[in-house]
Amino acid sequence: MTLRTSISPPAVAPTQIQDAPSKHHMWQRISPYIYIGPAVIYLIIFMIIPVVQGIQLSFTKTPLVRPDGGTGVGLENYSRLLSSPQFYNSLGATILYTAATVIFAVAIGAGSALLLNQAFKGRTIVRAIITLPWAVPTVATALIFSWIFNRSDGVLNEVVGVLGVGQQGWLVDPKYGMAAVVLTSVWKVMPLVMLVVLASLQSIPSELYEATRMDGAGALETFKAVTWPHIAPTVRVVTLLMTIWSIRRFEIIYLLTGGGPVDSTNTLVVNVYRQAFSNQELGRAAAIGALGLVLSLLVTVVYFMMERRNAGKEA
Repeated sequence: MTLRTSISPPAVAPTQIQDAPSKHHMWQRISPYIYIGPAVIYLIIFMIIPVVQGIQLSFTKTPLVRPDGGTGVGLENYSRLLSSPQFYNSLGATILYTAATVIFAVAIGAGSALLLNQAFKGRTIVRAIITLPWAVPTVATALIFSWIFNRSDGVLNEVVGVLGVGQQGWLVDPKYGMAAVVLTSVWKVMPLVMLVVLASLQSIPSELYEATRMDGAGALETFKAVTWPHIAPTVRVVTLLMTIWSIRRFEIIYLLTGGGPVDSTNTLVVNVYRQAFSNQELGRAAAIGALGLVLSLLVTVVYFMMERRNAGKEA
């Protein structure tokens, strides 16, 4: 006698079948927030909160020796700044320094990238040498150029002396102070522009250049038709970054000139330092910082407006 038994699989509830997909769907929804969470927390703690506190401080009269003992003064700090010739001198120095540094750094950096994108013997060594200024610490850069610009035994005065020009006070003469800090800043930041633009150049497909050569296009036509359309977005982004960084640059200017001579290099950031630590007025220093932030935001807004307009033309 044979016993036949059939064992049926246990019934699975519909809720158990749907449970796994629902968990997967939930993870897909919350995982992006988990990934960006640490970055958002960092920005809130180290950027947003300090900015908000700085803006709050700008509406107070707070001495440096009693940072917690400030009294509210409303818009007094802003009204005093907007009626102060020194503030407008600082604003003008900031705009001049930023414009000169960005124009020369982007032009020289992009031009160097175009040259170093060509094939020639020793190209790797030349690239490495040109990137050295970016690797030099800022304080060391200031010390190097302080020696170069030294009035008595500086290298630059030795060179112009050979050319028949007398010794110049590059860091103590208002005619040359801004030029000295701009030259130092361009030497420092130009390699970064070069590296970014060079990376963009190397991403251009070689087939496009071959097609233009087959069509008989010259170097200028090839640049206009192939090279520039590909690197233009990169150049615009790096120009924006250089502009923002130049507005808030402090170390090179302060270490070389301290804001002088005769306030010719007293930019907004240097003026913030002076108001906070020389005049011991934290509230007014915070007001200058807030106005500098507004200037940076205006530059960013203009950039995105131009990008939107360019996108509309391309569409």
